[in-house]
Amino acid sequence: MSPYPSSASPTGHWRHLRVDRAEGVVTVTFDRPERLNALTFGAYADLRDLLAELAREGGTRALVLGGAGRGFCSGGDVDEIIGATLAMGTGELLEFNRMTGQVVRAIREAPFPVIAAVHGVAAGAGAVLALAADFRIVEPSARFAFLFTRVGLSGADMGAAYLLPRLVGLGHATRLLMLGDSVDAAEAERIGLVSQPALEGGADETAAALARRLAAGPALAHQQTKALLTAELDMPLGAAVEMDAAAQALLMTSGDYAEFHAAFTAKREPTWEGH
Repeated sequence: MSPYPSSASPTGHWRHLRVDRAEGVVTVTFDRPERLNALTFGAYADLRDLLAELAREGGTRALVLGGAGRGFCSGGDVDEIIGATLAMGTGELLEFNRMTGQVVRAIREAPFPVIAAVHGVAAGAGAVLALAADFRIVEPSARFAFLFTRVGLSGADMGAAYLLPRLVGLGHATRLLMLGDSVDAAEAERIGLVSQPALEGGADETAAALARRLAAGPALAHQQTKALLTAELDMPLGAAVEMDAAAQALLMTSGDYAEFHAAFTAKREPTWEGH
């Protein structure tokens, strides 16, 4: 638990997501298989608030994001979101778009690794949520599509134009965001969108195994590595190496660093405590 908990009680039930917890791993499942896990306003809000709650609570060592049924996530629900936004004013639209961006920020800024287990379609907002994760475990039948221009909107949605060029390069990002074409798993792996391929039907278990490995490892080291990867994206080298030096000096005072030395000396495996 965080040493500074708020007075709010942990949420016991999330209405728009399926949430499971086991030994430091939280598994979040989009659970509208009849709609290819299309997102609703409530699903966005639940995911935003869940990530914030997990960050406050402490104890989460890794999070897996997956989808029930035939696909990962087909993006925003055409009826429940796209149809509804046509009746909104500018202020309401701005608040909605800020909320979707807050979800991506929460994934990138979460103090634990996030793994996307991708099978079937990852389209629109679903593709961006997978993009925002630290790891993408991808089945051969998976396909990605950043569909925003296909519905008459900018391809620069939810931070996609920030994150995607840094992952696959400006040329590939321009093609994917401008044209909105579907990219199969083989092409996604070739351009760098896939962290690890999985066997067909095996993305969930491969992601779970990676999550268990991360959860059993040095959580503080993982947390700082993720934070610095994000923070240093736009830094000059001098600032980056100075930030690295400060972070390493702090981690050298941690219990995990001392535990590694003790375990090495005793010829045993370290017991990581995350502090």
